[in-house]
Formats: sequence, C-alpha cells, structure tokens
Amino acid sequence: MSPAEMAWRARDQALKALWSPRQVKPGQRATDTTVLTGVRKFTATLPPDTAARVPGEAKAAVLATADRLLRGEWDVLGVARTDLVRPDWFHDPVTGRRSSPHCYAFRINHRSEQENGNIKQIWEISRLQHLTLLATAWFLTSEERYACRVAEQLRSWWRENPFLSGIHWTSGIEVGIRLISMVWIRRLMDSWPGVAELFELDSLALRQIRWHQEYLAAFRSRGSSANNHVIAEAAGQLVASCAFPWFPQSARWRRHAARVLERELDRNTFPSGIGRELASDYQCLVAELGLLAAIEAEASGRPLHAATWQRMCAMVDSAAALVDERLRPPRQGDSDEGRALLLDAPVPNRWPSLLMLGEMLFGRLDWWPQPAADAASVIIGGMACGKHVIQSRPARRPWRFADAGITLLRTSGREAAEIWCRCDGGPHGYLSIAAHAHADALSVEVRHGGVEVLADPGTYCYHGDLPWRSYFRSTIAHNTVELDARDQSSAGGPFLWVRHAHTRELDAVNGDVVASWVAEHDGYACLDPPARHRRWVRLDRKARSIQIADEIDGGSHDLRLAFHLGPLVRAELDGARATLNWPGEVGAEAARLQLPPGLRWSIHRGETDPILGWYSQGLGRRTPATTLVGSGRCHPGALLTTRLEFLDADKWPEPAACQAVSWSAPVAKPTAPQDVHAEAR
Repeated sequence: MSPAEMAWRARDQALKALWSPRQVKPGQRATDTTVLTGVRKFTATLPPDTAARVPGEAKAAVLATADRLLRGEWDVLGVARTDLVRPDWFHDPVTGRRSSPHCYAFRINHRSEQENGNIKQIWEISRLQHLTLLATAWFLTSEERYACRVAEQLRSWWRENPFLSGIHWTSGIEVGIRLISMVWIRRLMDSWPGVAELFELDSLALRQIRWHQEYLAAFRSRGSSANNHVIAEAAGQLVASCAFPWFPQSARWRRHAARVLERELDRNTFPSGIGRELASDYQCLVAELGLLAAIEAEASGRPLHAATWQRMCAMVDSAAALVDERLRPPRQGDSDEGRALLLDAPVPNRWPSLLMLGEMLFGRLDWWPQPAADAASVIIGGMACGKHVIQSRPARRPWRFADAGITLLRTSGREAAEIWCRCDGGPHGYLSIAAHAHADALSVEVRHGGVEVLADPGTYCYHGDLPWRSYFRSTIAHNTVELDARDQSSAGGPFLWVRHAHTRELDAVNGDVVASWVAEHDGYACLDPPARHRRWVRLDRKARSIQIADEIDGGSHDLRLAFHLGPLVRAELDGARATLNWPGEVGAEAARLQLPPGLRWSIHRGETDPILGWYSQGLGRRTPATTLVGSGRCHPGALLTTRLEFLDADKWPEPAACQAVSWSAPVAKPTAPQDVHAEAR
C-alpha cells in the first residue's frame, strides 16, 4: 500500500467518524432538508415503440419470472428463496442470521459471517434488481400488479434503510448498483399513474436518491482496491446525476463521476479490451457498467469522450473473440454473477446480451457470432443516440491478446465441433492485492463443441467457508502444475495476494494446421532450489488433438499435475491413459487423454479431506466433478507430455504412444512475440 493510499484511507476513517451524527436510524424522523433545483420532472424516458420491439420469447421469459417473484420465489446465488413477497432486507437464509438494521454502517464488519451472515446473500436482494425485473414486466404489459409490488418493496427498502444505518451502507459498489436500479425502475414505470408520487414527489425517495449520491461523492474505492468497485461507484453516480438532476450538487456530481469513470475504465482495461482483473465475469460487469453510464450521459446531452467509447468498443470486440461456439466466455478468476442491470429473466451467461447491445451501439463485425436479441439489449439500446463509428476495429477474429496474456487456440467449428483452448500466460491479477485472481498461471481450458472437457472449476464462495475459498483459488484446483504442495502465488486473505507469480509468453503461432503457444512463470522461484515452470501447448487442427508439455527448470521437487474435467465428462483411468466421454448434441462424444507415464495417476471426485474434485456452476453452488492428478518428482530438463485426442466414440484406433513433438527449443533470453491478430482456423 502506497503512502498516498494510506493517507486516503486515514482520511476516509476520519470522515466516517465525523459522519456518525448524520446517521438516521430506522423509525427516526430525518431532520435534514432536501434542497431541490427547479421543477422536478423525469425526462430520461424511453422511445414509445421500445416495448413492442422486445422479442416474444424474451417477453415470455420476463413475465414467467415476474410471476414467480409475485409468489415470492427467486433464486439468489444458489439459494431458492420463497420469502420475497415481503423480504427481510437483513436476513441471510444460508446461516439464518440477521444483521442489525440499527448499527452505524461504518462500525459494521461486513466480512464477519458470525455477526451478519452471508453478506452476498444479504446484499444481492438489496441491489433491487428483482424490482427492475418486475418493472420490466410492467413496461411490457402495463399490468398493475407488477407496478404495485415494485412500489411496495421500494418504499419498504427506503423506509427500513435510512442513511448510514445497517449493512447496506457499508459498500460503495452496492450503493452504485442500487442507484442504477432506481433510475431504471423510474424509467420503466414512467407510464404508471403513481410513478411521480413514488419518486420525485416523495420526500423519502428524494432523500434516498440524494443520500446515495452524497455517499458516493465522499467515499470512493482507491489505490489497491480500485477495481470493478470504483467503476460501479462512478457509473451509479453518473447515471443518477444525469437522470435525477434535481439537486444543487447534481452538475458537480455528474462532472466528477464522468472524470472518474473515464479514468478508471482506462486503468481497469487493457488496450485490447480485456479486463485487467483477468476475471471473465468482472470483464462483463465492467463493460455493462461503462456502457450503461455512457448511454445515460449521451442521452442527457453530456457525452463521454471518444476515447472512452473506443475503449468500450474494444471491450465488446474482445468479448466477441473470447466466446466459444455456444457463446460462453472463459472461466477465469473470480465470479459472483454480478450484473449492472437486470431486465431479463436471469441466465448464467450474460455475454450474448452484452454482444447484442454492442452490436446496436457499434455495429456487428463480419467475424462476430450472432446472438439473439433480448429485452435488455432492445430496451437499453432504445436509450442510445445511434451507432458510434469506431476506427481500427479488428478485421479478423483475434486469437491472441498479448497485453492480457490470453491466447486462444481453436478450430473453425465449420466442419466439426469446435475445439476451443484458452492458454493463460498473463499477469496474476490487477493491482497489488489482485483481489479476484486465482493461482492459475499457465493453466488451460479446453472445450469441444462448447462442452467443457478440461475445465476451470470456478469460484464457489467469497466469505465464510475459508477452506473452500482457498481451494477454488489454489493451483491444484486448476489445469497446471503444483510444486512442493505450494501455490504459485501466496495468499494473505480471501481477497489478498501478497506474492504474485510473474508469467512470460515466449512464443505463439497460428498456422493453417498447427497453432502453438509457449510460456513460463517464476511463481516457484521462492523454493529451494528455485524452479521455473515452462509449458508448451500445441493444437493440431487436422488430427483434432491438443498436446501439452511441461518442464520444470531448477532442481528436483515434489510435483502434482492436475487435469479437471467438466461436470458432464466421465472418465475411466487405466494407468497413464484416461478414456473420456460425455453426451453430445447428436449422441455420445469421447476423447482419449494420454498422460505422462512417469507420474502416478489417480482419479478423484467430490472429496472433502482434502478438498479435490469439484466444479462450481456459480457462487453458492458446487457439484462433484472428476479430477485426474499425477504425482511424482520432477527432474530438470525432463518433459511431461500429455496428449488429448478428440475422436468418434465408436471409432477408437489403437492407442498411440505419447511421443515428444518438435517444440521450438527454449532459448536463454527469449524475446517477447509481437501482438498479431489472425483468423482462427
């Protein structure tokens, strides 16, 4: 932590102490006076034909989900809730604990599950995104029951969460996302007769809108914690100050939020458009937040700079390049399923909606996939002022993002199921704490026809279950090499890495038939003797095979090489050979995994002592999955070679020996390859 950051944190602590008298407790009459400017009127409305352009399938999904909500049913981070007719904003259904609504916010330790319960469960409902879904149902049908439920619960939240009281005032990202929800609830319900009384004519609503913005203006994520949180804070402030310009400070809040958002979008994103946190889920969240704020600013007549639109276009173009043939993104780093705005029935994969919105804002490139329109892309796109013409967009689908250390080796998918392989050769994470990084240097993900064959196991949890949090972030939980039972990078807490592995890509080639990648990392330089892991990955498109070779340079160490199979894949292990099979779209699919014979191979599934063999579909959810682990001692200069062959299940040839391929020999001082874009074959 830098001296400047330490000074800012000290300033924040002092300000939080000074703000204590400003706390308004539940049931207490607020004594402050909300000062307004001019006539309070909401003008940031949608074009009149927007609802009619929402596809019928998307509309039906929204209404089915909204009807479940009216019955109180909602799935929250792996928990099926049935209590949302009149939600308790402070109750955690996982632990049964209830956070106190009366405590001064800045005296609450929100990370303490013993005191407050599972904070993600509590915060998720108070993002009010189930209410934006209900507001969308009103927008599409004009049925009173949806609007009445929104008004009832919005008033309940405002009443039970006065300024600085309780858990919901402890985090800026929650405040920012909640503001975005309030703006869009007001927008979607503009034609409801009671909407003005709910918002601009209601003194409590006005206080809440002002309190949220005062909070964000005073407290901002900085320094080592200025990741996606600062983007959400600035986006929420910008969206609200543009849509609700009713306060004397509104213009100042808007200008400041725009400056912060533009600066932090640039800092949080590589020039290629990949998020610097190297956590796929957060790349989507940051892109959504940036686009929502930029659209709002433009609609209010105060557009962001062209360079910011250029960077956001790069985010969307990179997203289009990263997805597999089923439009699924990589599973890299942490994921908490965070959304900037919810207008559709919740789905696990939000990337198609992001791509559709990007198509409306920037135009679709020839190599892009073709997602279907949904309610969000149509409705949010209705706010846009037209397409932005962006220069220097990639003419062919990028296969390598050198600044982010992501290389995709893939087949075209035109004549047979796509083979998609992501190689991880990038930085450990973003900023000094790398909060959402995993110890996954040189790991690979492999998919066949969109089915995860060699999978990244995911995240599962953030707080409370520390052994599970540690496992899902560990090296052994990824498709890479672990030495001496140590992680490549050293964790200092659930969101803190105190030592980072540094990865260097040495070569990458994308030929007509063969594509290959070579990289190494120094995460084991702290061992005695120091060691360096180097990995080669080679895709043979004609043979439909992937070959992986691992070398440990530096002494002899205990080694474990792990391959985690996707949840649909079953394996039979025979010595150093595994037969894999999984259900495909038109029948069974299969592959052979020829493993390094010098290791002792074992198969694991759903084990807890120690934890091994798990896959997480999303936060709060886990399921047993098969993991293959090879154990032994490494010797300097020896190659551990693995071959994965995709073949028809009923046409297995005799097993071929796993022979060494003609890799480019590592040189003493490799030069960094140039960042080139070429069409994936």
